[in-house]
Amino acid sequence: MQAIRNLSLALAVLFVAGCASFTGDTSPNFARTAKWGTVPMINYSQTPQAGERAEQILLSVLSSHGLQPRVYPVSTQGEQALMDDNERLAGALDWARDQKLDYVVAGSVEEWQYKNGLDGEPAVGISLRVLEASSGRVLWSKSGARAGWSRESLAGTAQTVLDTLVGALRFE
Repeated sequence: MQAIRNLSLALAVLFVAGCASFTGDTSPNFARTAKWGTVPMINYSQTPQAGERAEQILLSVLSSHGLQPRVYPVSTQGEQALMDDNERLAGALDWARDQKLDYVVAGSVEEWQYKNGLDGEPAVGISLRVLEASSGRVLWSKSGARAGWSRESLAGTAQTVLDTLVGALRFE
């Protein structure tokens, strides 16, 4: 009976571990009181506006970890709406330097979809980076991916991934 219980526990741990994957650098100690900002996330997924959706969830997650970052003002009209994500990111880094921010949180969305099949599980893959605003130098990076349960929402799965990524940051 004990052997069956141990085997069941081991299989459950393997199953849960197979649903999520996180890689990245060990975080240096960042000053929580520094001037933080967020810049647009690059969308590499097949889903339109996945980067913008992830940005909104990221703001909430950063706030729950005690940060109140300034947000790059995004215009949905005119020329900026036609720029590709890399051009928007370059403009946002210029904005961060003008604002005299210390750090900016940047990132990319690699996957943002419901998987095909009967269950339609949400699948999210996101990378985050902390950049030194003055130079654009990457100080920390981490990636995470997760496939949620069939009754879970895409936003809920993304929030779990982002919370794990931001939770890996260390503050002084």
